[in-house]
Amino acid sequence: MQQHLDRLSSVDAGFLAQEGPTTHMHIGGIVLLDGPPPQLDEFLAHVRSRLHLVPRYRQKIAHAPLETGLPLWIDDPSFNLEYHVRHSALPTPGDEQTLLRIAARIFSQPLDRAKPLWELWLIEGLGDGGFALVQKTHHAVVDGISGVDLATVLFDLSPEGTDAGAPQPWVPHPEPSRAELLARGLQGAARRVAEVATESVSQVAHPQELLGRAREVAGGVGEVAMTAIRAPSPTPFNVKPGPHRRIAVVRAELAEFKAIKTALGGTVNDVVLAVVAGGLAHFFRERGWRTDGVELRACVPVSLRSPDQRGALGNELTVMMAPLPIDVPDAVGRLQRVREVMDGLKESKQALGAKTLANLQDFAPPTIFAQASRLNFSSRMYNLLVTNVPGPQVPLYVLGRCMRAIFPVPFLAGDRSLAIAIMSYDGGMDFGLLGDYDVMHDLDVVAEGIEGALGELLAITRRRARVESRKAKRRTTSSGAGGRSSAQTKPRAR
Repeated sequence: MQQHLDRLSSVDAGFLAQEGPTTHMHIGGIVLLDGPPPQLDEFLAHVRSRLHLVPRYRQKIAHAPLETGLPLWIDDPSFNLEYHVRHSALPTPGDEQTLLRIAARIFSQPLDRAKPLWELWLIEGLGDGGFALVQKTHHAVVDGISGVDLATVLFDLSPEGTDAGAPQPWVPHPEPSRAELLARGLQGAARRVAEVATESVSQVAHPQELLGRAREVAGGVGEVAMTAIRAPSPTPFNVKPGPHRRIAVVRAELAEFKAIKTALGGTVNDVVLAVVAGGLAHFFRERGWRTDGVELRACVPVSLRSPDQRGALGNELTVMMAPLPIDVPDAVGRLQRVREVMDGLKESKQALGAKTLANLQDFAPPTIFAQASRLNFSSRMYNLLVTNVPGPQVPLYVLGRCMRAIFPVPFLAGDRSLAIAIMSYDGGMDFGLLGDYDVMHDLDVVAEGIEGALGELLAITRRRARVESRKAKRRTTSSGAGGRSSAQTKPRAR
């Protein structure tokens, strides 16, 4: 339940702390829909009818004075839906590249911290007669897994729509005074200490479990420390980004990734990482950079939500550091390398260690916390973000219009000018690439490389399938011929 005066988690506050003039910590997506666009008034009414399901979207950030705690969510008494929902149109001919340029400009602008941290753009004029929605939400509000569930607030499972229930009139709480914010900050810090103390007392009753858990946590923290010590190779895109962005997209099918993992081994996520590695290897070669001995590392977010927490706002995330073996020359070898390392990570305690370090930040004063949270985005940890979000595998609709595709848009933080997000939806598996406008002037080359790497693995998969099919036919023919021969052979009369 999202309440007035909720305290941000350390992860949420970390996204706020690391935002700057050139590092915008919002995420979102570009949604393509069929049919004529709705009128703006009709769309605003639709959004307004669902807002009671997500109270956080009418709340803004407030900071406790004297560094008494992490920031708080408070109701925005001046909330104005027309400010957050914007309307635009593409110039003729309304091609996709123009849409991507407009979306890149939208994501180049920071969200206003004095208001609820989201925007939703209705963009008409697509050349095929459809329209687009561009959603931009601060990462402190929503994580990737929760964001998928949030889509069901505006989207329906059928063209007829869903009855969201009659919204209650919204009556915002008055803005808290400085004294109230101070008291709330102290209460939050005290409550967190009490929670830890209660957990510690309960564990005293089971000392063996406590010792085992302590060993796991210590091992996990040690693995995170070793990851930081073994820094990945530097790259020309590991530089501080400027304020402007480029966006590129890649279309694929989920069935293609499943076919590859079935034929060559691993998981769908392993195949995603191998394809990204292949795309980056192509990018390096096109720029004339060497790949021999280059070890790249991706930050892969992992949701910590249990199934009954799906749909809650706020972040319950930790991260794992995954390999991107661009130094391996062949596609199957890259997939095998990714699979081997990821299998080892799944057996490790790296995610537990990262979560433990994040939880320790709950106790830090905001100034220290802001410094500590920079470790999460240190260039010693990883080269770029690669996030793979599982989406709904059924068609979704808004006001009777079917959603054709969604291209996720990640964020750039730290000394990184490239990030890649992937999302599956209704059989599709679409990539959204975000790059700094100047550093990644050839972002399309990465997209071309990803398409090529996927095509290479698919070609190998299909060749193996044909070989196996021919072998199976030969076995069947051989078995059938043998059966006929024995049945037709009769003893000769003597």
